[in-house]
Amino acid sequence: MQSSYEKASKLLSFLLIIVFVNHVFCDGSGAKSDLNLTVSISPRPLPVETSFKVPSPLPVETSFKFPSPLPVETTFKFPSPLPVETSSKVPSPLPVETSFKFPSPLPVETSFKIPSPLPVETSSKVPSPLPVETSFKVPSPLPVETSFKFPSPLPVIPPGGEKNFGNGKIDLGGLEVIQVSISESTSQRVWRAFEGGPDNMGVSIFEPINLPAGFFTLGFYAQPNNRLLFGWVLVARDVSGNSLRPPVDYMELGNTTSLVVKQDGPAYFWQPLCPNGYGAVGVFVTTSPVKPSLRQESISCVRSDHTEQKSEADAWVWGIEGVTISSLRPADRGTEAAGVYTGTFSFQQIDFPLPSLSCLRNTKFDLSNMPSQDQTRDLFRAYSPLIYLHPEEEFLPSSVDWVFTNGALLYQKGNESNPVPVQPNGSNLPQGGSDDGLYWLDYPADESAKERVKRGDLGNTKVYLHIKPMFGGTFTDIVVWIFFPFNGNAHLKILFIKSLSLGNVGEHIGDWEHVTLRISNFNGELWRVYFSQHSGGTLAEACDLEFQGGNKPVAYSSLHGHAMFSRPGLVLQGQDGNGIRNDMERSDKFFDTGSGYEVVAGQGIVEPPWLNYFRKWGPTVQHDLEKTLDGITKALPGLFRKKVRKLIDKIPRQVLEEEGPTGPKVKQSWNADE
Repeated sequence: MQSSYEKASKLLSFLLIIVFVNHVFCDGSGAKSDLNLTVSISPRPLPVETSFKVPSPLPVETSFKFPSPLPVETTFKFPSPLPVETSSKVPSPLPVETSFKFPSPLPVETSFKIPSPLPVETSSKVPSPLPVETSFKVPSPLPVETSFKFPSPLPVIPPGGEKNFGNGKIDLGGLEVIQVSISESTSQRVWRAFEGGPDNMGVSIFEPINLPAGFFTLGFYAQPNNRLLFGWVLVARDVSGNSLRPPVDYMELGNTTSLVVKQDGPAYFWQPLCPNGYGAVGVFVTTSPVKPSLRQESISCVRSDHTEQKSEADAWVWGIEGVTISSLRPADRGTEAAGVYTGTFSFQQIDFPLPSLSCLRNTKFDLSNMPSQDQTRDLFRAYSPLIYLHPEEEFLPSSVDWVFTNGALLYQKGNESNPVPVQPNGSNLPQGGSDDGLYWLDYPADESAKERVKRGDLGNTKVYLHIKPMFGGTFTDIVVWIFFPFNGNAHLKILFIKSLSLGNVGEHIGDWEHVTLRISNFNGELWRVYFSQHSGGTLAEACDLEFQGGNKPVAYSSLHGHAMFSRPGLVLQGQDGNGIRNDMERSDKFFDTGSGYEVVAGQGIVEPPWLNYFRKWGPTVQHDLEKTLDGITKALPGLFRKKVRKLIDKIPRQVLEEEGPTGPKVKQSWNADE
């Protein structure tokens, strides 16, 4: 049903229509308009002609009233009193009115102070994640935390008469030095980093402590963390009375405060500034920016005549973000050089002053600290290398006398048709001179006899020792020379081709290789071993070597080329995974160099004639190397020819050419350092 309001609204609309029609058809007085319209009029009267009466009153004219009273106008009352109005008493005090206290003081109540300003108060952006949010764990244990020990006790060296070898100290001419091996009892670790350097394992710095009375530190020791602890420094005692002086100041060489590297904390590196006429040979390290003490007990300066002014980097110890730590050695080294290896290190950092450090110098270079001949034999029996040949090796070593007695011939230029058999010990070989091409050696013309000599004889192998002083007579080098009658051909690894034979490339009559033992004259300890490799080689610390049969280091001879290495495996002479193969592997073909040797050079040694034969130990075969190499590369797919040829062109020609070598005494290292 329609409400009263709706009915009134319709009625009002109807009235408005009537008014509008009246206005259109009539003037304002009610007279009809002149508008001529034709209208069909219904026979029934129009509603407008009917007297309509408006209902009175209209519903809209009546005000609506809500029922009285409204519920909201009446106050609601609960049927019975609320609980709060009862006589119940409030507990006093309420538990909430008492502050809870922990049984003991909170950590915040300790003496920790908030840094000011807080990091959040600065404008720097917080890295994500924050370093503090990453839990850094120190590798445990680092190799450097374990001291290296030889498999067997060091050899007991009997006294050597007038010789001072192995007595623990050496007089450099008014400055007495001893060699302090770095260990828990003789040193303390000052600082370490856990990143950068060899194998990205960081570095450790050690300060010598507990020195004998009267001896002073000359510098600290640094070692990579990736090796067992094995090192030493020299400490000095002033015998003359004016050989040592305390520094007058320090120069900061750099620090690690700005390095983004895991470390114990910041380290500061200081070079002593010395009085006039004195020099620094090492670095002092602190963990605060405060300069070290100027007391001589901290570090000493050395009188200039006891120092070798020119020093250079020996081995890379550590480096990261513009910082480099290197061990130091004398720049001038050899059998007659007086520079002494001190065991200290140099520190360089971008935007800091360059260091100016020296090594020590032996002003009393009289060889009195070298081992006697008997002592040398004892040392070699203890440290004689074991040499393993590859299981596929065809060309074995021998003695030189075995080659001479099995048909070696001496050829002379201009008289090639009349070669002369070489006498035992090379007594008829031309002596001295130079490698002038006038003479050379070759093997019998008969192919079967020649092939027999080329293959050598392991049972008749003998090695030849050269005993020489090193680092001003503070060390002894025992150079072990090995002769192979023939050097086999080379093999190449290139892309997916594991071993590509280069035909006769690399073959030559005669092959001299060597391994050098570097032994301390302070205590007879083996320090380093040098492994010759074609035209170069590598020097390895004793702690990095493989030992067998006591303290005998192991060497591996490469297949055909006979280069010496400290480990088995594959070493490529090239780049990007391509190059000449050096294959080393343990086999039943091996020999102990201590079982057959001869000392051929050194103090008081009479040298055999063959040692002073300075010409080639094999002929130079003239063949078209380029044609040979082209023939090899043409057998390859076109895609690889250019790459293979480019690689071969980078290989030293002496490796590829068929040319006999000169003897040991002509080698550059004979009177020099390795």
